Amino acid sequence: MSKAWLRTAGQEFFTIAFLKFLIVGGINTFDCSLFAMLLMMLHIDGNIAFNLGYLLSNMLAYFLNSWWIFPEPLSWQRYVKFMISYIPNALIENVIVVVFFNWLGAPPLVSFLLAAILGMPVTYLLVKWFAFDRRQKQE
Repeated sequence: MSKAWLRTAGQEFFTIAFLKFLIVGGINTFDCSLFAMLLMMLHIDGNIAFNLGYLLSNMLAYFLNSWWIFPEPLSWQRYVKFMISYIPNALIENVIVVVFFNWLGAPPLVSFLLAAILGMPVTYLLVKWFAFDRRQKQE
């Protein structure tokens, strides 16, 4: 493994911004899981409930990212870019939910939490670089 790759990964992930992102991700994961579980209590299919919970929780995530992690005024353009940044995450998380919840029979909450944890590094880079244009800026 190249030392340059490790140095680059360290510069991206061993930062205060990434730590804050993990905290917001924890809040977002809780919200998404809570919304999904509540929707399932209303007899909504687990996969649909997860996706609706995901969309609802990402509204709060955008606000927290704009306010606390990458301080920027709220804007529709940045919100759209933020939501686009979450498309790969949504795909990754949905595959994980299908595999663990549908195929392996894991409990819904375990499936939802695992999906959030495994999708987080990719999402952080996309949000940082694309939605908040912080590829070259220092935190």
